Amino acid sequence: MAAALPMELCFAAAARAVTPAPARPRQRRSGATVRCAATAPAPMGEKTEYRDGPLERAFMGLFARKMEKYATAKKKQQPPELETKKEKAVWDWDYESFVDVSRRVMVGRTRAQQQEAVREVLLSMLPPGAPEQFKKLFPPTRWACEFNAALTVPFFHWLVGPSEVIEVEVDGVKQKSGVLIKKCRYLENSGCVGMCVNMCKIPTQDFFTNEFGLPLTMNPNFEDMSCEMIYGQVPPPLEEDPVSKQPCYPNLCSMSTPSAPVCPKLQ
Repeated sequence: MAAALPMELCFAAAARAVTPAPARPRQRRSGATVRCAATAPAPMGEKTEYRDGPLERAFMGLFARKMEKYATAKKKQQPPELETKKEKAVWDWDYESFVDVSRRVMVGRTRAQQQEAVREVLLSMLPPGAPEQFKKLFPPTRWACEFNAALTVPFFHWLVGPSEVIEVEVDGVKQKSGVLIKKCRYLENSGCVGMCVNMCKIPTQDFFTNEFGLPLTMNPNFEDMSCEMIYGQVPPPLEEDPVSKQPCYPNLCSMSTPSAPVCPKLQ
């Protein structure tokens, strides 16, 4: 994710090497479930089904392997004598395993520690000096904001699902530096408000704003699981952000506290 090149250019190079064919509608076969990266997300409470290829699984594996360093140990599923020491190949990971690692990173950590763990993971995936090179190549101009928004749609489809570039207003100027995630795959699969905020929203905002020098604000909608990303907009402090008052998903999250007015993971 060529030394000293920013993450986005690395993704672009990878995409040129393996360019996925445009998604086309798939016909339903009798007795079979059609799984694809659907442009129409499943209704709230249901999970959208995806058909992940080797490239998508490789990204999942790369991220999961880095995150495993910060995750609590997985519960043993079989006797020690039957376990194998062989490491799982990057393309053998699936999205559920990726989310499971994310969930285990949260265990035993404060909100700030969770966010710092994600920051360390992101930095570990970049070559030395990448943030400085990014700042030189992409100063916080309108062009840079719109360019990064355009890159987000294809290169982070595996992580968040279908999205599209939208027009937003930044400091009174309308520009195409927004990305609308139709139904976030990460939130949909985790069902956890705390994971959305601590493991995605805040670390990503902080990474782009402080490490890359390109302001980014993410506004998740917990009613339909969509999310709006605005490149060029400085994010507010958490205490002033509406997400800080968000309760749990009592029927979706296995770690939820239904009686709490605010998700405990946000405190």
